[in-house]
Amino acid sequence: MIDLSWMAWTWPTAIFFVAIFGLIALMGVWEYVSPGGHPRVGVLRFETTRGDRLFVSLLGSAFLCLGWLWATDLSLWYALVLCAVFFVLVFSLV
Repeated sequence: MIDLSWMAWTWPTAIFFVAIFGLIALMGVWEYVSPGGHPRVGVLRFETTRGDRLFVSLLGSAFLCLGWLWATDLSLWYALVLCAVFFVLVFSLV
């Protein structure tokens, strides 16, 4: 088992940052294979690309996790599930 105590990280925090890195890498590969994507207008009523939606998802997930830590003492695993749902909603509706 890897010791993350040197940075006071928990496993959910480490997974969150690994997921961010993985998503950015995956988006880079996707952009290389299919440049530009297909901009669309969603519920926010302005044009977004998949890179914009990834940025909104990551920024929103960070705020959800911070809010979770502020509002409750429950495990961050629940917040990660909430972030995954938020990610799917942003990519499907925004």
